[in-house]
Amino acid sequence: MHCLKRLRTTNPGILQLLKNAGISARVGADNTVLSRAQKPVHLPYWAAASHHTLRSFHLQQGPDVDQGLSKNRLLFGLEDLLFYTITEGKEMIPLSEFISALRNTGLLTTDPRLRDCVRQMRQSARDSSGPVMMDKMLFRKCVGNNIMLLTKAFKNKFIIPDFEEFTQQIDRMYDSAQQQEGGQVADYIPQLAKFSPDLWGMSLCTIDGQRHSVGDTRVPFCLQSCVKPLEYAIAVHELSSEHVHHYVGKEPSGLKFNKLSLNEDDKPHNPMVNAGAIVISSLIKPDSNKAERFDYVMEFLKSMAGTEYVGFSNATFQSERETGDRNYAIGYYLKEKKCFPQNVDMTAALDFYFQLCSIEVTCESGSVMAATLANGGICPITGERVLSAEAVRNTLSLMHSCGMYDFSGQFAFQVGLPAKSGVSGAVLLVVPNVMGVMCWSPPLDRLGNSVRGIHFCEDMVSHFNFHNYDNLRHFNKKHDPRRKSDEDPNKSMVNLMFAAYNGDVSSLRRFALSAVTMEERDYDSRTALHIAAAEGHMEAVLFLTEVCKVNPHVRDRWGNRPVDDAMQFRHEGVVSILQEYESMYSDNDSSSDTEEQKNTLELKSVV
Repeated sequence: MHCLKRLRTTNPGILQLLKNAGISARVGADNTVLSRAQKPVHLPYWAAASHHTLRSFHLQQGPDVDQGLSKNRLLFGLEDLLFYTITEGKEMIPLSEFISALRNTGLLTTDPRLRDCVRQMRQSARDSSGPVMMDKMLFRKCVGNNIMLLTKAFKNKFIIPDFEEFTQQIDRMYDSAQQQEGGQVADYIPQLAKFSPDLWGMSLCTIDGQRHSVGDTRVPFCLQSCVKPLEYAIAVHELSSEHVHHYVGKEPSGLKFNKLSLNEDDKPHNPMVNAGAIVISSLIKPDSNKAERFDYVMEFLKSMAGTEYVGFSNATFQSERETGDRNYAIGYYLKEKKCFPQNVDMTAALDFYFQLCSIEVTCESGSVMAATLANGGICPITGERVLSAEAVRNTLSLMHSCGMYDFSGQFAFQVGLPAKSGVSGAVLLVVPNVMGVMCWSPPLDRLGNSVRGIHFCEDMVSHFNFHNYDNLRHFNKKHDPRRKSDEDPNKSMVNLMFAAYNGDVSSLRRFALSAVTMEERDYDSRTALHIAAAEGHMEAVLFLTEVCKVNPHVRDRWGNRPVDDAMQFRHEGVVSILQEYESMYSDNDSSSDTEEQKNTLELKSVV
């Protein structure tokens, strides 16, 4: 960064302060890094306790306390670094500003993982007579056990780093789909015909629990056929694939979903057609009574939804029973062909199937169910393993090949993702290892799929490279929201150097939190500490030394250390800081921090 060395700018305020105050740098047990001959000056938070002071405290406490103190010190360091990154260096911000920053990462205050954090914020709001300000103390109380989650969020380490930009594109696609006016609301089940054709909602949930909803996302609707992959997943999870596929096939039928048809082995073609779903329903807890079987599936679905809304529409259930002649015909056909296990009551299996189709969700809870499938069976907002990896893999495979009725082949060709539609207007879409989506709009096309839901899915995959066969490396016409915009290491290095050149501690703090190597060198072998020292940016130098603990002995291509640059440009205060820092920085110092470094690596592996 030779050009930066030439383009030297001096901060006259700092120089004047140094001349007037007569700085001498000192690192000692009085918990200050700088002491002035005439009057004290307030220092940044990260200069309040020096490396040497903390080490002295370690030695006083003895080896039994040292390890615990090291971990606490590391956690407090992470908390403080995270706090000042969020507040951009301010000592306090309005609580509403923190909540807004949290939502920009995709996390909601309703997230079960943040329950304690939200409870603490609400308690603070009740105890305060005016607007609540979040300072470092309140932040530590709120963070609690969520330091890893929040650090990951604000470090942009979630699966979709720039969630705000991503959701802006999603909103545009939602608006485009809303303009679709075709299709008819299903009327062969009277309860479904009561929904307005103008309803349209879309919710998504990523595997990290990032959430976004737009439209009518809190209106309950019945899963209908969207329950088929879910009940199949439960059956495989409980019974194994081999047992389930002894009764049901795996191939697309090429026929309507409610056709009276079996494959050449006299089995239903797959679990996604009515015949297959009816047989699957007979396999789940066959020795339990009707109420116990229903409660069992409901609890499973609630676990998949992260305890979010899962209900039941008795009116739809009764309507299904009264108008389900076709399904009764399928049931008797299956009974005739001996498709059920022995001693199964066919009418009980049909009733159970009607009940499952009448289970209600919202777009929001449905998206968490889809995200559980995207996350390999682990609910992203609770961390609970709900389904086995085998159950999820097999379910997604069948959704991909058979999930969209007679449109399955074309959907696989155009969208290339596992999905399942229902006559209620729902489309449950899974982007494996990324996110789950639930779309809902009652108007259906001639094949029984939601007009707006299909349009949204096609639009999303045309813009983002979510199609299973999009080449992530060589196909540049689509956007990859999983990729950071600043992944180029050269760009990161340049940004780091310019932050040091400008004395921008907020940016340096952000780089440190984002795991940027703070000892990165430019083509002249200069580090950020060289640049900050040459420019006389005392706070930047303090941050790089006291917090980042960078190596002060690195020499650039001219053989200069950071302290040499500070001397050349007569920044006496910076020289004093660096000389004192050099005196206590050694290889022995580094080796004595082995346990702390190990803890740091463990934390980095998590976040």
